Amino acid sequence: MLWLKIFLACAIVAFGTLMGYLAAGKYRARARFFTQMQDFNEKYYAELGYARKPLPVLVKSYEAKGDFQKILERFSEKRVSEITLSYLTKEEKSQCSDYFSMLGRGDAHSQRDYFGARRSPLGEKSAACTKQAKEKGELYLKLGLLGGLAFVILIV
Repeated sequence: MLWLKIFLACAIVAFGTLMGYLAAGKYRARARFFTQMQDFNEKYYAELGYARKPLPVLVKSYEAKGDFQKILERFSEKRVSEITLSYLTKEEKSQCSDYFSMLGRGDAHSQRDYFGARRSPLGEKSAACTKQAKEKGELYLKLGLLGGLAFVILIV
């Protein structure tokens, strides 16, 4: 009977910790999105200055994952003009929609100016989101662990 109680207590604490990890998922997804966006911006900016590959070729050669890749493909094919990711704020959705709508528009010089101007803000946004994901991830993980421990204490 004692082993059952210990197993149940461990399962409850593990469940609480898992819930904390899952609760912080939106912050990790947001950080991953902006990190990939910054990386893509750097690659696109370099391509505008040197190789000048067509946008569909560049998009297919760029190895992104998850939501960023889906949105990049949709915008490059002009299938969508709005971002609907739940973990982005309304302002971030608007800024990202503007960013993606500029891909492949205009001459190389004007695009180089636009995407060059986006380098610093994207770097700052990526760093801020990564920092927030780390902080919130640790916080939610600890809250889940403590919540599980509190529940075990209450039922014992």
